[in-house]
Amino acid sequence: MSRIGKRPVALPQGVTASIDGQTVKVKGPKGELSVKLVPEVSVALGDGGITVSPRKEMERAAQMWGLSRTLVNNLVTGVTTGFTQKLEIQGVGYRAAVQGKTLNLQLGFSHDVPYAIPDGITITAEKPTMISVSGIDKQLVGQVAAEIRAWRPPEPYKGKGVRYEGEYVRRKEGKKK
Repeated sequence: MSRIGKRPVALPQGVTASIDGQTVKVKGPKGELSVKLVPEVSVALGDGGITVSPRKEMERAAQMWGLSRTLVNNLVTGVTTGFTQKLEIQGVGYRAAVQGKTLNLQLGFSHDVPYAIPDGITITAEKPTMISVSGIDKQLVGQVAAEIRAWRPPEPYKGKGVRYEGEYVRRKEGKKK
């Protein structure tokens, strides 16, 4: 039994949901999102909110139950408050700047790295060494943050690179003479 799957997803004030087969659409103050759930789970809209339950006593249905409930909860959270991922840039001369719909990164290469900001995502450079990625789709926010981090992941000797806020980078000792 899934402890997460048992709980219904509450719909806050100003959020409406509709279910069409296996597709759940949620509309709120920040926008509209939808997700198509797997056929092993059933979705119902009630007074307590949206409930997800397995269709049969199968292993895959039990596996998808909690996941499906979390996906629906992420839709509701996204249209009400949104999601934010912060990135820190560490290194001498490493910096970022937003110009229109492009994020320009200087990461120690011989050239600047331009990153086109996708639709539905807002990127702000609070400081030259701090980037904030925000949007209503949790998957898209995480994907964009991972793509930016992939240009220069933190290295273990000096700790230079792009890292998530609060990420611990295990440091290694350098060569000995």
